[in-house]
Amino acid sequence: MELWEYTALELGGLIQRGEVSPTQAARAVLDRREEAQEGTNAFITCLDGEAVLAQAAEVEHRLAAGEKLSPLAGVPMALKDNICTKGVPTTCASKILGDFTPPYDATAAEKLKTAGGVLLGKLNMDEFAMGSTSETSYYGPTRNPWDPGRAPGGSSGGAAAAVAAGACWYAIGSDTGGSIRQPAAYCGVTGMKPTYGSVSRYGLIAYASSLDQLGPVARSAADCAAVLDLMAGRDRRDGTSLDLPWGSLAEGLTGDLRGLRVGLPAECFGEGLDEAVRAAVLSAADVLKARGAVVEAFSFPMMNYVVPTYYIIAAAEASSNLSRFDGVKYGWRAEGYEDLTGLYELTRTQGFGAEVKRRILLGTFVLSAGYYDAYYKKALQVKALIKRAYDEAFEKYDLLLTPVAPATAPRLGESLGDPLKMYLSDIFTVPVNLAGLPGLSMPCGFDGQGLPIGAQLIGPALGDAKVLDAAYGFQLDTDHHRQHPAGKEAQAQ
Repeated sequence: MELWEYTALELGGLIQRGEVSPTQAARAVLDRREEAQEGTNAFITCLDGEAVLAQAAEVEHRLAAGEKLSPLAGVPMALKDNICTKGVPTTCASKILGDFTPPYDATAAEKLKTAGGVLLGKLNMDEFAMGSTSETSYYGPTRNPWDPGRAPGGSSGGAAAAVAAGACWYAIGSDTGGSIRQPAAYCGVTGMKPTYGSVSRYGLIAYASSLDQLGPVARSAADCAAVLDLMAGRDRRDGTSLDLPWGSLAEGLTGDLRGLRVGLPAECFGEGLDEAVRAAVLSAADVLKARGAVVEAFSFPMMNYVVPTYYIIAAAEASSNLSRFDGVKYGWRAEGYEDLTGLYELTRTQGFGAEVKRRILLGTFVLSAGYYDAYYKKALQVKALIKRAYDEAFEKYDLLLTPVAPATAPRLGESLGDPLKMYLSDIFTVPVNLAGLPGLSMPCGFDGQGLPIGAQLIGPALGDAKVLDAAYGFQLDTDHHRQHPAGKEAQAQ
């Protein structure tokens, strides 16, 4: 078994026991990273080998000195390229931030560094996190390691592709409407969006501030729990971060699901759902039943309103957040302008890609004087109703189980030609962000073409431990999360 095939916690255990050193782990993954990068374009910035080995050597020295570090100390990881990193470019996959190098670390990056994380680089994504396929990047599309002709999902497609290809043991992505969970499903890895406010957003370049949340992408639910243990908690620099006694999510995993009540929203299993996806997710429900959970279907009619509500709110917030990119304060600046208005127009016209412009225009429209009440205010009212519907569902159920996406990974180019189809691919994930809930995607099978399928577990606000424990129990009895693209290639040969 190669080192890259271990989970992050398994590798961390080898390092803690002295069976593998951090520098050995770093050397092992550097070649793997280069190979994976050729096939997937998962990274925008790859730190050079010397920089990676220097970080690993520092962690090795800290461990040798008896410093008590985290269970993931010395484990190489990567960050989505909208998370600020001191001295390392942070581009948001956009031309307009192509030359931006932050003078500070995001809180999440800072905490991982303190805990002994070894940064391999910054990961490709949809430009400013706007997209569901990781094809809108200025640096070229990311490709799915299971089939290079298909998209890895988005916007954290680079994170999912890198973990699936063995180019890092875990990655940190951001999730605004499914941007961690959907690519995790398409790439056959585990990804979690925690409760809104559980992880500081300081240093995360904003798309939609009321919906954005940082979270882990890894091979297993146990890995996700361990990473969240390192990142979660109150941050005085983020007023929305929660000050709660989180405890240790990883140490609390039992896999005992006896008496757990799991609801299946009927509207998530109806028309438009691929048959292979339906079968795989219902099979996951059977595994939960076998571990003692009580599973039953129920009606959740608010699903019919989630996509328009999400895209109105997200676009409105994006329109406001991206107004800071004007060619004056930082980032790329166009040439050939005659006045300040011309500078703004040329910089934004040439610096933003088509999907970002589309969402800025939509957001500006719904916030305009004549349409604010008809669209944005109405969307906020529906958002409150969606949150209330989830509260009612969780009075009866501990968790909900749904598909992550209606189908498996689309071919490259399919979604870009039909933006509405791309938006509808988020139908099962966006309500979780609207309600601020924890949601996790876990591999639960494969379709007839050998492409991964993901099942989504949703919990009540602050129910992160329940979500992780249910996924952990599921993964104790299945090996879908142990499968990887290289294994598929070996079987084909």
